[in-house]
Amino acid sequence: MWSGVFPAVTTKFTESDTLDHVEMERCYALQMEAGCDGIIVCGSLGEGPMLSHDEKLDVFATARKVAGGKPVLLTINEAGTREAAALAKRAAKAGADGLMVVPSPIYHTNPEETVAALRAVAAAGDLPVMIYSNRLAYRVDVTIPIMAELADDARFVAVKESSDDIRRSTDIINAFGDRFDLFTGVDNLAFEALSVGAIGWVAGLVTAFPRETVAIYQLMRQGRRDEALAIYRWFRPLLDLDVSTYLVQNIKLAEVHAIGTNDRVRMPRMPLSGERRKAAEKIITDALAVRPALPSF
Repeated sequence: MWSGVFPAVTTKFTESDTLDHVEMERCYALQMEAGCDGIIVCGSLGEGPMLSHDEKLDVFATARKVAGGKPVLLTINEAGTREAAALAKRAAKAGADGLMVVPSPIYHTNPEETVAALRAVAAAGDLPVMIYSNRLAYRVDVTIPIMAELADDARFVAVKESSDDIRRSTDIINAFGDRFDLFTGVDNLAFEALSVGAIGWVAGLVTAFPRETVAIYQLMRQGRRDEALAIYRWFRPLLDLDVSTYLVQNIKLAEVHAIGTNDRVRMPRMPLSGERRKAAEKIITDALAVRPALPSF
Protein backbone atom coordinates (compact mmCIF):
# COMPACT_ATOMS: atom_id res chain seq x y z
CA MET A 1 0.00 0.00 0.00
CA TRP A 2 2.79 2.40 0.96
CA SER A 3 6.41 2.64 -0.09
CA GLY A 4 9.12 5.24 -0.57
CA VAL A 5 10.44 8.05 1.58
CA PHE A 6 7.99 9.34 4.22
CA PRO A 7 9.49 12.27 6.17
CA ALA A 8 8.69 12.35 9.87
CA VAL A 9 8.40 16.11 9.67
CA THR A 10 9.22 18.57 12.42
CA THR A 11 6.62 20.89 13.93
CA LYS A 12 7.39 24.58 13.61
CA PHE A 13 6.67 27.09 16.36
CA THR A 14 6.52 30.87 16.52
CA GLU A 15 8.46 32.86 19.09
CA SER A 16 5.32 32.84 21.24
CA ASP A 17 5.12 29.00 21.12
CA THR A 18 2.13 28.74 18.79
CA LEU A 19 2.10 26.68 15.61
CA ASP A 20 3.87 28.37 12.69
CA HIS A 21 1.78 27.13 9.77
CA VAL A 22 3.45 29.40 7.22
CA GLU A 23 6.88 27.97 7.99
CA MET A 24 5.58 24.39 8.14
CA GLU A 25 3.98 24.83 4.74
CA ARG A 26 7.28 26.07 3.29
CA CYS A 27 9.35 23.29 4.86
CA TYR A 28 6.90 20.51 3.98
CA ALA A 29 6.74 21.74 0.39
CA LEU A 30 10.51 21.20 0.13
CA GLN A 31 9.94 17.53 0.94
CA MET A 32 7.37 17.16 -1.81
CA GLU A 33 9.49 19.04 -4.34
CA ALA A 34 12.37 16.64 -3.66
CA GLY A 35 10.20 13.65 -4.52
CA CYS A 36 9.18 12.29 -1.12
CA ASP A 37 6.27 9.86 -1.24
CA GLY A 38 4.22 10.85 1.81
CA ILE A 39 4.36 12.73 5.11
CA ILE A 40 4.07 11.60 8.72
CA VAL A 41 3.18 14.29 11.24
CA CYS A 42 3.34 14.60 15.02
CA GLY A 43 5.67 11.69 15.69
CA SER A 44 8.69 11.72 17.99
CA LEU A 45 10.53 14.16 15.74
CA GLY A 46 7.33 16.16 15.34
CA GLU A 47 7.10 16.60 19.14
CA GLY A 48 3.71 14.91 19.11
CA PRO A 49 3.58 14.21 22.85
CA MET A 50 3.96 17.97 23.45
CA LEU A 51 0.97 18.89 21.24
CA SER A 52 -2.72 18.99 22.05
CA HIS A 53 -5.13 16.99 19.89
CA ASP A 54 -6.32 20.19 18.25
CA GLU A 55 -2.75 21.19 17.44
CA LYS A 56 -2.01 17.76 15.97
CA LEU A 57 -4.99 18.00 13.67
CA ASP A 58 -3.95 21.51 12.66
CA VAL A 59 -0.45 20.27 11.76
CA PHE A 60 -2.05 17.44 9.80
CA ALA A 61 -4.21 19.92 7.87
CA THR A 62 -1.15 21.95 6.90
CA ALA A 63 0.71 18.85 5.72
CA ARG A 64 -2.28 17.68 3.73
CA LYS A 65 -2.49 21.08 2.06
CA VAL A 66 0.98 20.70 0.53
CA ALA A 67 1.08 16.92 0.02
CA GLY A 68 -0.42 17.03 -3.45
CA GLY A 69 -2.56 13.98 -2.89
CA LYS A 70 0.27 11.86 -1.48
CA PRO A 71 -0.55 10.05 1.78
CA VAL A 72 -0.39 11.98 5.04
CA LEU A 73 -0.33 9.91 8.23
CA LEU A 74 -1.04 11.20 11.72
CA THR A 75 0.95 9.67 14.57
CA ILE A 76 -1.02 8.33 17.52
CA ASN A 77 1.28 8.42 20.54
CA GLU A 78 -1.05 9.04 23.47
CA ALA A 79 -0.43 7.82 26.98
CA GLY A 80 -3.86 6.20 27.30
CA THR A 81 -5.70 4.01 24.83
CA ARG A 82 -8.94 5.93 25.35
CA GLU A 83 -7.26 9.16 24.28
CA ALA A 84 -5.49 7.39 21.41
CA ALA A 85 -8.78 6.01 20.11
CA ALA A 86 -10.44 9.40 20.37
CA LEU A 87 -7.67 11.02 18.33
CA ALA A 88 -7.84 8.21 15.76
CA LYS A 89 -11.54 8.93 15.26
CA ARG A 90 -10.85 12.63 14.80
CA ALA A 91 -8.05 11.89 12.35
CA ALA A 92 -10.38 9.80 10.23
CA LYS A 93 -12.95 12.59 10.14
CA ALA A 94 -10.21 15.05 9.18
CA GLY A 95 -9.28 12.96 6.15
CA ALA A 96 -6.10 11.22 7.28
CA ASP A 97 -4.79 8.62 4.87
CA GLY A 98 -3.59 6.49 7.73
CA LEU A 99 -2.19 6.37 11.24
CA MET A 100 1.22 5.56 12.63
CA VAL A 101 0.47 4.05 16.02
CA VAL A 102 2.82 3.90 18.99
CA PRO A 103 1.99 1.79 22.04
CA SER A 104 1.71 4.02 25.11
CA PRO A 105 4.95 5.97 25.55
CA ILE A 106 4.23 6.22 29.29
CA TYR A 107 3.10 2.74 30.33
CA HIS A 108 5.22 -0.11 29.03
CA THR A 109 2.63 -2.62 27.86
CA ASN A 110 3.12 -6.37 27.97
CA PRO A 111 2.44 -8.33 24.76
CA GLU A 112 -1.24 -8.94 25.54
CA GLU A 113 -1.77 -5.27 26.34
CA THR A 114 0.16 -4.18 23.26
CA VAL A 115 -2.08 -6.22 20.96
CA ALA A 116 -5.24 -5.00 22.68
CA ALA A 117 -4.19 -1.35 22.55
CA LEU A 118 -3.19 -1.46 18.88
CA ARG A 119 -6.42 -3.24 17.94
CA ALA A 120 -8.50 -0.68 19.83
CA VAL A 121 -6.88 2.28 18.07
CA ALA A 122 -7.16 0.62 14.66
CA ALA A 123 -10.83 -0.13 15.21
CA ALA A 124 -11.56 3.40 16.40
CA GLY A 125 -9.97 5.08 13.41
CA ASP A 126 -10.83 2.40 10.85
CA LEU A 127 -7.87 3.59 8.77
CA PRO A 128 -4.74 1.87 7.46
CA VAL A 129 -2.20 1.60 10.27
CA MET A 130 1.58 1.63 10.33
CA ILE A 131 2.74 -0.11 13.50
CA TYR A 132 5.61 1.79 15.10
CA SER A 133 7.98 -0.73 16.66
CA ASN A 134 10.64 1.09 18.70
CA ARG A 135 11.73 -0.83 21.76
CA LEU A 136 14.58 1.58 22.56
CA ALA A 137 12.60 4.81 22.70
CA TYR A 138 9.31 3.41 24.03
CA ARG A 139 10.47 0.24 25.82
CA VAL A 140 7.79 -1.82 24.11
CA ASP A 141 8.96 -4.35 21.54
CA VAL A 142 6.38 -5.13 18.87
CA THR A 143 7.78 -8.58 18.19
CA ILE A 144 7.18 -11.06 15.38
CA PRO A 145 4.64 -12.97 17.53
CA ILE A 146 2.75 -9.73 18.22
CA MET A 147 2.71 -8.89 14.51
CA ALA A 148 1.41 -12.39 13.84
CA GLU A 149 -1.51 -11.76 16.21
CA LEU A 150 -2.33 -8.52 14.41
CA ALA A 151 -1.97 -9.91 10.90
CA ASP A 152 -5.62 -11.03 10.72
CA ASP A 153 -6.74 -7.37 10.78
CA ALA A 154 -6.35 -5.89 7.30
CA ARG A 155 -6.09 -2.40 8.75
CA PHE A 156 -2.53 -3.15 9.88
CA VAL A 157 -0.73 -2.58 6.60
CA ALA A 158 2.80 -1.50 7.49
CA VAL A 159 5.53 -1.67 10.11
CA LYS A 160 8.02 1.05 10.94
CA GLU A 161 10.89 -1.15 12.09
CA SER A 162 13.02 0.73 14.63
CA SER A 163 14.26 -2.04 16.90
CA ASP A 164 17.89 -1.09 16.06
CA ASP A 165 18.53 -4.72 15.07
CA ILE A 166 18.97 -4.99 11.31
CA ARG A 167 18.22 -8.72 11.55
CA ARG A 168 14.62 -7.88 12.45
CA SER A 169 13.95 -6.64 8.90
CA THR A 170 14.78 -10.05 7.45
CA ASP A 171 12.85 -11.77 10.23
CA ILE A 172 9.71 -9.80 9.32
CA ILE A 173 10.02 -10.68 5.64
CA ASN A 174 10.72 -14.33 6.42
CA ALA A 175 7.69 -14.49 8.73
CA PHE A 176 5.18 -12.54 6.67
CA GLY A 177 6.44 -12.11 3.12
CA ASP A 178 4.82 -8.94 1.80
CA ARG A 179 1.90 -8.98 4.27
CA PHE A 180 3.24 -5.77 5.86
CA ASP A 181 4.84 -2.86 4.02
CA LEU A 182 8.25 -2.81 5.69
CA PHE A 183 9.66 0.64 6.45
CA THR A 184 12.95 1.30 8.15
CA GLY A 185 12.71 3.89 10.91
CA VAL A 186 16.38 4.25 11.89
CA ASP A 187 18.21 6.75 9.70
CA ASN A 188 21.67 5.27 10.17
CA LEU A 189 20.46 1.77 9.29
CA ALA A 190 18.50 2.81 6.21
CA PHE A 191 20.95 1.60 3.58
CA GLU A 192 21.24 -1.73 5.33
CA ALA A 193 17.47 -2.12 5.66
CA LEU A 194 16.84 -1.20 2.03
CA SER A 195 19.51 -3.75 1.08
CA VAL A 196 17.61 -6.59 2.75
CA GLY A 197 14.13 -5.77 1.51
CA ALA A 198 12.60 -2.72 3.22
CA ILE A 199 10.41 -0.88 0.72
CA GLY A 200 10.09 2.38 2.64
CA TRP A 201 12.01 4.79 4.84
CA VAL A 202 10.41 6.87 7.60
CA ALA A 203 13.22 9.40 7.64
CA GLY A 204 14.36 12.13 10.01
CA LEU A 205 17.32 13.98 8.47
CA VAL A 206 15.28 14.14 5.28
CA THR A 207 13.69 17.29 6.69
CA ALA A 208 17.04 19.06 6.24
CA PHE A 209 18.37 16.99 3.33
CA PRO A 210 15.41 15.81 1.27
CA ARG A 211 17.18 15.43 -2.09
CA GLU A 212 19.96 13.24 -0.68
CA THR A 213 17.49 11.01 1.15
CA VAL A 214 15.32 10.52 -1.92
CA ALA A 215 18.41 9.89 -4.05
CA ILE A 216 19.57 7.04 -1.81
CA TYR A 217 16.14 5.44 -1.85
CA GLN A 218 15.62 5.76 -5.59
CA LEU A 219 19.11 4.58 -6.48
CA MET A 220 18.66 1.52 -4.29
CA ARG A 221 15.32 0.74 -5.95
CA GLN A 222 17.02 1.02 -9.34
CA GLY A 223 19.80 -1.37 -8.35
CA ARG A 224 22.43 1.36 -8.40
CA ARG A 225 23.88 0.29 -5.07
CA ASP A 226 27.36 1.78 -5.38
CA GLU A 227 26.01 5.24 -6.22
CA ALA A 228 23.61 5.06 -3.28
CA LEU A 229 26.36 3.87 -0.96
CA ALA A 230 28.63 6.78 -1.87
CA ILE A 231 25.92 9.26 -0.83
CA TYR A 232 25.08 7.24 2.28
CA ARG A 233 28.71 7.23 3.43
CA TRP A 234 28.77 11.02 3.17
CA PHE A 235 25.39 11.18 4.94
CA ARG A 236 26.20 8.84 7.83
CA PRO A 237 27.59 11.38 10.33
CA LEU A 238 24.44 13.44 9.82
CA LEU A 239 22.18 10.39 10.07
CA ASP A 240 23.77 9.54 13.41
CA LEU A 241 22.20 12.74 14.77
CA ASP A 242 18.82 10.97 14.52
CA VAL A 243 19.85 8.31 17.02
CA SER A 244 20.03 10.47 20.13
CA THR A 245 18.01 11.71 23.08
CA TYR A 246 18.41 15.09 21.40
CA LEU A 247 17.23 13.99 17.97
CA VAL A 248 14.63 16.77 17.75
CA GLN A 249 17.12 19.53 18.62
CA ASN A 250 19.83 17.95 16.42
CA ILE A 251 17.63 17.73 13.36
CA LYS A 252 16.10 21.16 13.83
CA LEU A 253 19.65 22.55 14.02
CA ALA A 254 20.46 20.75 10.76
CA GLU A 255 17.36 22.41 9.27
CA VAL A 256 18.69 25.81 10.36
CA HIS A 257 21.85 25.32 8.31
CA ALA A 258 20.41 23.40 5.36
CA ILE A 259 17.02 24.98 4.68
CA GLY A 260 17.20 28.29 6.56
CA THR A 261 14.55 27.71 9.20
CA ASN A 262 14.65 27.98 13.00
CA ASP A 263 15.31 25.48 15.77
CA ARG A 264 12.54 26.41 18.18
CA VAL A 265 11.26 23.47 20.23
CA ARG A 266 8.53 23.12 22.82
CA MET A 267 9.53 22.91 26.47
CA PRO A 268 10.68 20.98 28.36
CA ARG A 269 12.99 20.64 25.35
CA MET A 270 15.29 23.57 24.72
CA PRO A 271 17.51 24.26 21.69
CA LEU A 272 21.02 22.88 21.90
CA SER A 273 23.57 25.07 23.63
CA GLY A 274 27.19 25.04 24.70
CA GLU A 275 29.45 22.15 23.77
CA ARG A 276 26.54 19.96 22.67
CA ARG A 277 25.48 22.56 20.10
CA LYS A 278 29.06 23.13 19.01
CA ALA A 279 29.60 19.40 18.40
CA ALA A 280 26.38 18.96 16.41
CA GLU A 281 27.04 22.12 14.42
CA LYS A 282 30.48 20.86 13.44
CA ILE A 283 29.01 17.65 12.06
CA ILE A 284 26.48 19.63 10.05
CA THR A 285 28.83 22.28 8.68
CA ASP A 286 31.55 19.73 7.87
CA ALA A 287 29.02 17.74 5.84
CA LEU A 288 27.69 20.80 4.05
CA ALA A 289 31.24 21.76 3.07
CA VAL A 290 31.61 18.54 1.07
CA ARG A 291 27.99 18.02 0.03
CA PRO A 292 28.08 15.70 -2.99
CA ALA A 293 26.66 16.33 -6.41
CA LEU A 294 23.78 13.94 -6.96
CA PRO A 295 23.39 11.72 -10.01
CA SER A 296 20.25 11.73 -12.10
CA PHE A 297 17.78 9.07 -11.05
